[in-house]
Amino acid sequence: MIIRRIRGLETEFGVLCVQRGEGRRRRLGADEVARQLFRSVVAWGKSSNVFLGNGGRLYLDVGSHPEYATAECDTFTDLIAQDRVGEILVQELAEQARERLADEGTEADIFVFKNNVDSHGNSYGCHENYLVSRDLDLADQAELLIPFLVTRQLYAGAGHLGPDGGFQLSQRAEHMWDPVSSATTRTRPMINTRDEPHADPARFRRLHVIVGDSNMSETATWLKVTTADLVLRLIESGALLGDLTLDVPGRAIREVSHDLTGRAVLTLASGRTISALDVQRRFHAACQAFFESGGAEEISAADRPDLEAALEVWGDVLDAFESDDLESFADRLDWVAKRRLLTQFAERHDLPWTDARLAELALRYHDIHPERGIVPTMVRRGAMRCLVTDAQVERARAEPPATTRAHLRSRFLAAARAAGVEHSVDWVNLRILEQPARRWADAPSMSPRQVLLTDPFTTEDRRVDDLIDSLQQFEQDR
Repeated sequence: MIIRRIRGLETEFGVLCVQRGEGRRRRLGADEVARQLFRSVVAWGKSSNVFLGNGGRLYLDVGSHPEYATAECDTFTDLIAQDRVGEILVQELAEQARERLADEGTEADIFVFKNNVDSHGNSYGCHENYLVSRDLDLADQAELLIPFLVTRQLYAGAGHLGPDGGFQLSQRAEHMWDPVSSATTRTRPMINTRDEPHADPARFRRLHVIVGDSNMSETATWLKVTTADLVLRLIESGALLGDLTLDVPGRAIREVSHDLTGRAVLTLASGRTISALDVQRRFHAACQAFFESGGAEEISAADRPDLEAALEVWGDVLDAFESDDLESFADRLDWVAKRRLLTQFAERHDLPWTDARLAELALRYHDIHPERGIVPTMVRRGAMRCLVTDAQVERARAEPPATTRAHLRSRFLAAARAAGVEHSVDWVNLRILEQPARRWADAPSMSPRQVLLTDPFTTEDRRVDDLIDSLQQFEQDR
């Protein structure tokens, strides 16, 4: 049983650049936009793939998508705040690119969207990472997780307006095929099995969930990861839920997405049928029983309040499906908020749901711009709830989580950059790349020159202290 759990989110952003001038508007190519966005990053980081002082990672992903990965987080507050930081950083890159283009004589608007589909039918993801024990069989995990993930979109979906005017719960659902696979782009599995633990491989595995939508609502993000954490704890405890194995998960996830009532009937491998809502009811009841039977004792004190609250909100959402009262969650769930927005606009202007103006409005819902964005505006007006304060987000931008390995990475990065020494880091490695004989002839011996941090919970390490001391000594003697 994992008492404390590391969690992380990776978010790929969509970018749109529209050139202004001479009475016409045209789009600049994605590659050019991406190059402009990351010019400042490359200037200081010498790469379009950098780790930041807050422990997170900012990089340019396949398809010219800016991507931000949170630091290793062992509290949900840190995770939500870190996720918000990603939005702020990418939006700042967009603003810098806009100003740079203007200085070069090109007036343009750059839009950044926290969504999962573009107008060409391409999909990009929000990936969830959960630390799990190596002792737990991944196939057993997946067998129980897949029915949960397929139906979790009832509250975690970001909402999608299809080209036929049909509204769906999820943006990712139409692009998911295999339940489990090592691929990430060809077949887009719900769970990626590529074995990259970013920790001691003898003790840990990283569960890499890539089926979820990118959420604008903090509550939706929180509910997405807290319910997944609860189900993982249920699986780790060895609890039995009965046979919920889906016959064809790729078909089931689409059926759920197209039914906004939660009553989509899913076929199980056994031939029996069950509704999406009932699947979630089964998981919720089992997690509730786990908690009440003493399971909470196996959860860290930091996590317990969030998971207890998640159980309550999760149950309330399922009750709202039963009573057809989902409008009460329009200030917390993305798909509900987006559907209300589109419905009101369509009724006000007497528009069919195939009208291009509705498609534009659906896209604008995901605009992360603090002034122009719909959700930031809703937050300012009290129409969308927040879970973290601006102060917590600013702290997460400047500082890594204090209770995970990210703390050590941040200290090393600060020292290496201050000393002007060539270095490299990844999730587990801290490296000095320069040889002492070249620039450090009079500096203390650099031993070790590489530190491997396989425990994601470690916050103190004498080896890292020695490395930082040597860097600081060099900076003083330089």
